[in-house]
Amino acid sequence: MSDIAVKICGLRTANDVAACADAGARYVGFVFFPKSPRHLDITDARELALEVPAGIAKVALTVNADDAALDELVAQVPLDMLQLHGSETPERCAEVRKRYGLPVMKAIGIADRDDLTKIDTYTGAVDQLLIDAKPPQNADLPGGNGLSFDWRLIAARKWGCPWMLAGGLTPENVAEAIRLTGAKQVDVSSGVESAPGQKSAELISGFIAAAMS
Repeated sequence: MSDIAVKICGLRTANDVAACADAGARYVGFVFFPKSPRHLDITDARELALEVPAGIAKVALTVNADDAALDELVAQVPLDMLQLHGSETPERCAEVRKRYGLPVMKAIGIADRDDLTKIDTYTGAVDQLLIDAKPPQNADLPGGNGLSFDWRLIAARKWGCPWMLAGGLTPENVAEAIRLTGAKQVDVSSGVESAPGQKSAELISGFIAAAMS
């Protein structure tokens, strides 16, 4: 069994949390973006976060959130990490990291080789990178679209901080994605759902087993 850390993003119910804990997820993600079918309000998120067993990192996904929104989120929900999934600059990432004293993960969308150059600009400003598929033009969602990119673009790449692979991963393809990229961490949302926003305990278990294999 390989030591791959798995993040399951977009949890909405206590059953989702239990399924992730039972299957061995290392991170769970809560989405704070009203356009997403996985969006949570702060009250529900707080209740869910309190259900997460010790040792599993609780990550909040936000999109271009301002200080007021982040102030409320961090004050109300017990979190271990902030995931910035919009067009936040390296400067904004560093500012958020300093203001809240929480590790920051920045999502960066990749479609072709040209997109790789911006990754390096973030490495000193964040604690982790999330290398994701770039959303299509005019997409409502910055992630969770079930799209992948050419994994060979980042084969054996190393950056100045830990990184996680996302974008179109499923129980069927995650082992191949890990093999091609050398990823030590993977993130999934729509790939373990029976319908948008509805997680499947069976798919979560299958995904984590496949990643570890």
